[in-house]
Amino acid sequence: MDDFLKQLPDLAKDTQKQNKRFFAKLRKKPPAKLDQLMQELHENEFSRTDCLECANCCKTTGPLFTDRDIERLASHFRMKPGKFIDQYLRLDEDQDYVLQSVPCPFLGTDNYCSVYDVRPKACREYPHTDRKKFHQISNLTIKNVAICPAAFNIVEEMKRRLPNY
Repeated sequence: MDDFLKQLPDLAKDTQKQNKRFFAKLRKKPPAKLDQLMQELHENEFSRTDCLECANCCKTTGPLFTDRDIERLASHFRMKPGKFIDQYLRLDEDQDYVLQSVPCPFLGTDNYCSVYDVRPKACREYPHTDRKKFHQISNLTIKNVAICPAAFNIVEEMKRRLPNY
């Protein structure tokens, strides 16, 4: 896994133009059963991928925090939402709440998340490869293939399965 993680940014860069063309075609005319295909690819990949071996998403990026996420996590820590924001979050250029720094402060050295049961929605859904209307999040997916080995593998298999795109 470590070797693949080291190669991932270069692999993602090498496939970026191809991925952009692929997703542009996909957005214009998505296949009828795209959601089913994505569910299958996602399940197949995550049946053999153990996120605890990697945790690259938690080490290199941070999720967006919704108001509900903030309230849930603040409650978990028995603090007021404002104190949680002050301690852990900042506003980004889009005025979204994100972590003040990465790696995620809730990630342990064993790659376990200390707030797993109450983690943000963005973390629960990452890498978003089983999302309905998948073709609508192509820019996010292109970013995620540089971070998540599973997302990279899913996109590569997707391109193999949909050769006309």
